[in-house]
Amino acid sequence: MGNEQISQTVPATPTPCGPTDRKAARWLALRCGALWELLTGRPVSLYAASVLRIGYGLLYLVFLLREFPHRDEIWGPGSPWTPALARQLFDQTGWNSVLTLSDDPAWFQLCYALAVVTSALFMLGWRTRITSVLFAVVVTSFHARAIFMTDGGDNLLLLMAFYLVLTACGRRWSLDARRTRLKTARAGDAPREQVRGLLAPELRDARRTLVTVAHNCGMFLIAAQVCFLYGSAGLYKVQGASWGNGTALHYVLHLELFRPWPALSHLVDEHTTLIAIAGYMTVLLQVAFPFVLFGRLKYPVLVMLLGMHLGIAILLGLPLFSSAMIVADAVFLPDRFYALLPLLYRRAVRRTGEGRPTPPGSAGAAGVPAQGGPGTLVHRP
Repeated sequence: MGNEQISQTVPATPTPCGPTDRKAARWLALRCGALWELLTGRPVSLYAASVLRIGYGLLYLVFLLREFPHRDEIWGPGSPWTPALARQLFDQTGWNSVLTLSDDPAWFQLCYALAVVTSALFMLGWRTRITSVLFAVVVTSFHARAIFMTDGGDNLLLLMAFYLVLTACGRRWSLDARRTRLKTARAGDAPREQVRGLLAPELRDARRTLVTVAHNCGMFLIAAQVCFLYGSAGLYKVQGASWGNGTALHYVLHLELFRPWPALSHLVDEHTTLIAIAGYMTVLLQVAFPFVLFGRLKYPVLVMLLGMHLGIAILLGLPLFSSAMIVADAVFLPDRFYALLPLLYRRAVRRTGEGRPTPPGSAGAAGVPAQGGPGTLVHRP
């Protein structure tokens, strides 16, 4: 009894933290600080976001213009998948579309014209905060209206349209960026107005931080989506016997639905060894892709994936899907790569201009010495 009272009255001595625990805590604090700085410090991959905006805006614009003669059969009131059937499907799936708000053909033509204009403005980067939302509404409406009449390429494009709403995809290579540069140049010589209000700087900083966090989260979602797509596709192929024995592409090349050029498919199918190697490389690239993103090995992998998507577009007749995947892969290229492209372009143009033959008159004019103007002394020997 006395021992119990003593144990209750005497406080337990705290366990001293060893040097290993302090190092682990310091390492964890540094990592958390670096992660927070990465998330809120500055927007990452602004050029890549602009490439995604331009790529998907252009892709959907070309898609709408390509299907313009068949728009009524795919999305309009004359489609076999009628607006009534679409509304019944919406009750089950929860989707919605502005195209089904009215069965009037004039309403459909107006929506189609606005969709073309929205895609063009989004591609050009005009008022991107607004047009990105409108572009997501357009893609969602057309995808939901005829979900059974398009291929799988628009599924990825639909996801990317939602993710791009979060990003600051108009900061580079856009009309918004041009307008900002002109406004900054005009305001450079003008006297600065004193900011009124005590909360104005805090609100401006909070807005900047919120935009940065939303942009970085959106870019992370895009990268994670592409990694998940490649990884799941590769693991799904590993489970199939036809991919394991190298005959999957042989069967694909004999499907009538994926033979836009039967002679070319037959010519490729004759090289059985190359077909087997291509099948194994496809599985290897897709499974290994999420694990090579943090090293230099990702660059040759991206090049090989580019070749794979081009082959899919040509041999299997899926240009929309291949183009959507190629644009998505651009998110993994660093900003310094995109910033170097204009410099390389100007250097190539300069070299091309230097290599052109000089006009006959220009050589003679260059050889004439400078003439003295009025009132200028000309020294003669």
